[in-house]
Amino acid sequence: MKKIWIITGCLAMIAVLVGCDKTRRDAGSVYMPDMTYSRAYETYSSTEDLSKNGINYTARPVEGTIARGDEFAYTLKNDATGYVQSASVKSPLDAAKVDMTEAERLYLVNCAICHGAKLDGNGPLWKGGDGPYPAAPKNLVSDELKNMTEGTMFHSLTYGKNLMGSYASQLSTVQRWEVIAYIKMKQGGAKAATTTAAADSTATTMTN
Repeated sequence: MKKIWIITGCLAMIAVLVGCDKTRRDAGSVYMPDMTYSRAYETYSSTEDLSKNGINYTARPVEGTIARGDEFAYTLKNDATGYVQSASVKSPLDAAKVDMTEAERLYLVNCAICHGAKLDGNGPLWKGGDGPYPAAPKNLVSDELKNMTEGTMFHSLTYGKNLMGSYASQLSTVQRWEVIAYIKMKQGGAKAATTTAAADSTATTMTN
């Protein structure tokens, strides 16, 4: 019995010495390496460029996915027909009950970098044309955007529009509607301010 233990010990020692005879640099096989080692890419880089490098990323959640906590899925398709139909979509939120402080925070975190804190399209990425963004973001308080329905805004925020990508994975359905409620509030405020300024100007002219 003692000899068996001696032989076993000798074999184990030989196995250890053989296994440690050189430095091994090979990490071996990795299951699903993309989940272990994430590949870096430039912010706002084209998804086409990513696919050329073998990176499958569309900036959108899987079709039909409902985020945890969301009550419903947005059913209109990301096509010309869906875009037109979105004009008739109404917000499920009561604008009077929306927490505008939180809505403003969501806007500043997700939108202001392009559209600006004042919603004038002059965010840090544009800087009057001196920033790195190749095209001027939309002025959200312009007449064009004031006339855009909340449903069309939601559609654009969900699927992306032109150079703006989808925000469906960054903001929940409710959060997207909250951001739109904030934008619509600021648009109304801007319009009211313009009307007030015009009235003041008229009054000044009449009194002079």
